[in-house]
Amino acid sequence: MPTLRLLTNVEIAPESRPALLARASRTVAELLGKPESYVMVILESGRDLLFAGTADPAAYLELKSLGLPESRTAEFSRALCGLLNETLAIPPERVYIEFAAPPRHLFGWNNATF
Repeated sequence: MPTLRLLTNVEIAPESRPALLARASRTVAELLGKPESYVMVILESGRDLLFAGTADPAAYLELKSLGLPESRTAEFSRALCGLLNETLAIPPERVYIEFAAPPRHLFGWNNATF
């Protein structure tokens, strides 16, 4: 159930969105060592977002995964910030990332919970 939610004030052209979604999905699967068939990516671009007092390109990410290894969050942060810098020209210092490992009984799927 790895889920990446990406909110940004950068406008992303409709024709560029599928490639970014696919790259983010692959990245999350590789980082977590989980099948990409389990990964969900939510992209919200062109959002009203002010960071450090400016509307310069910025992003807020949420990465949730059952059993998310807390000891690797710095590695995940580097990879996700690198992805945003390469694809959307968002500098790493303009990105916040919230990591979460929800309890299995609090995450639903397919008429049940994990």
